[in-house]
Amino acid sequence: MAAKERPQERMQQLGANALSDAELLAMLLRSGTQGHDVLTLAHQLIQQAGSLADLVRWTQRDFEKCKGIGRVKALQLLAVMEVARRVLSQERGKQPVLDQPAVIADYCRPGCLGLAVEKFWVICLNRRNRLLRQVEVTSGTAGSTLVHPREVFRAAIEASASAVVCVHNHPSGDPAPSSADVRVTRTLREAAQTVDITLLDHVIIGEEAHDPTGLGFYSFRDAGVL
Repeated sequence: MAAKERPQERMQQLGANALSDAELLAMLLRSGTQGHDVLTLAHQLIQQAGSLADLVRWTQRDFEKCKGIGRVKALQLLAVMEVARRVLSQERGKQPVLDQPAVIADYCRPGCLGLAVEKFWVICLNRRNRLLRQVEVTSGTAGSTLVHPREVFRAAIEASASAVVCVHNHPSGDPAPSSADVRVTRTLREAAQTVDITLLDHVIIGEEAHDPTGLGFYSFRDAGVL
């Protein structure tokens, strides 16, 4: 392609904001394949994924299925996607107040993007329900994760928390609780009373498009279980 059309030259002249999704991805890919320039390869990746955002859900195998993407480049792209996920998950200000299900869901959703397995987090709060620490306590299979009260409240005690919010994701996107989710929540509720730490809520993170309620999350407190 002409020099003035190359993503690197366009970025240098116009800035990163001026580049399209494909051009930004091409900057990461750096090189194309025989018969396909890097911009064409970037367009193909985005087309196969559905969108640039959908690439965050891809695995190493998904990337390697694309002609021109080997093991090293696949791992580099995975690293970029993980960086993006973690950046989005960073605290938006010091000690946010996390006492409402919608606020909790908005805070935690970026960290759930693209996850193919269930993960379970404990959000440790002070007396004013401000964030002290968020701890991942388990990471499960594609269909389930297990958590024990001692793992949840060990994290809370270490953080000197007055209250906790438990959060886990459903990779399917449907946040409706399973029977196991209900049992775990009731067990955690009883354990919280024993250690005198408030279990403020247990929130399941899904996606609005897969949630019949349109919320994209489920709150056990709103449901009356807590």
